[in-house]
Amino acid sequence: MTQIVTPDICDAYPEVAVCDPIFVNYGGQEAFFGPVKTVKCFEDNSLVKQAVAEPGDGAVLVVDAGGSTRCAMLGDMLAEQAAGNGWAGVIMYGCVRDVDILAETDLGIQALGAHPRKSEKRGEGKRDVPVAFAGVDFAPGQWVYADNNGILVAESRLELD
Repeated sequence: MTQIVTPDICDAYPEVAVCDPIFVNYGGQEAFFGPVKTVKCFEDNSLVKQAVAEPGDGAVLVVDAGGSTRCAMLGDMLAEQAAGNGWAGVIMYGCVRDVDILAETDLGIQALGAHPRKSEKRGEGKRDVPVAFAGVDFAPGQWVYADNNGILVAESRLELD
């Protein structure tokens, strides 16, 4: 697998977008990358659950949860399902829970923080739409690269050594 080092990527590709440094790495894979798939929802993780139940094919699920810190939008069961279905990672503009288990899950996970409360399930939200947070626009088909240094977004897959 290609080694992801975001500082080296920034040096080689200065045009990449760089997220504001507001995320914490929670997953068992500290570095991950893949094509962007999106969910836009607020305190309702129904569409996150729907997405991770489908084949990920190495994609990264980028979730605009409105930056809410009032509940978790991803926990151990959904993360394990995502890993089992071939998702490379999840970037959550919101919170996660079950962080000790997430750290042992074969999935990249970055989020704003941890919260013990689960989200609502009302079936609300949108999938595969452009989203924007942390100073960056994300759209399906772009590529995201993440590690302990940060999160980058490129218009297409980058050639990395």
